[in-house]
Amino acid sequence: MIAIDPGLLDAKENYKFLTGSIIPRPIAFVTSETENGVLNAAPFSYFNIVTADPPLISISVGRKNGEMKDTSRNILVNKEFVVHIPDESYIEAVNVTAASLPPAESEVELAGLTPVKSTAISVPGVKEASIRLECVLQQSIPLGGTNSKPSTDLIIGKVVHYHISEELYDKGRIDASGLKPIGRLAGHDYMKLGERFSIERPK
Repeated sequence: MIAIDPGLLDAKENYKFLTGSIIPRPIAFVTSETENGVLNAAPFSYFNIVTADPPLISISVGRKNGEMKDTSRNILVNKEFVVHIPDESYIEAVNVTAASLPPAESEVELAGLTPVKSTAISVPGVKEASIRLECVLQQSIPLGGTNSKPSTDLIIGKVVHYHISEELYDKGRIDASGLKPIGRLAGHDYMKLGERFSIERPK
């Protein structure tokens, strides 16, 4: 067993160990809107559930040299965003939205995705997603880096509306095999849903 002190590593080296160890990671494909009504979109793999009471999710949106990315800035201004669960059918388009575009240009348009109106918020989602979660901002916490230059924004969102494809919905549950979700690995690697097994929890 190799023992390594993360305090002796730079951010890039720690990134490689973390993204290579914590796998697979779910991906949040997030749409947000600028003050001028431009629909931005980007994928984030530092994403998970916080609690179900109320339904809260978390997304860590990294900064560049202490500067917020468009997604964080838009969410802080409008207090709304949509999280989509990427699947095999449109993962290539999701990857296109990872391109660095100016705020005035829409990644949704660049990727050829189809905007669709939301029910409880003003920010549109994308039609191609089998699952999308309409969210309002619960809390934003700048973390890491230094006080003057944080390295990330931890976005906590409250889910205010679910959209689930009828083909996936079964008596209050979601068919994972039908969803065909994509997970993030390290580097340029992703994964599909593989073999599943069940283990009963001890009582």
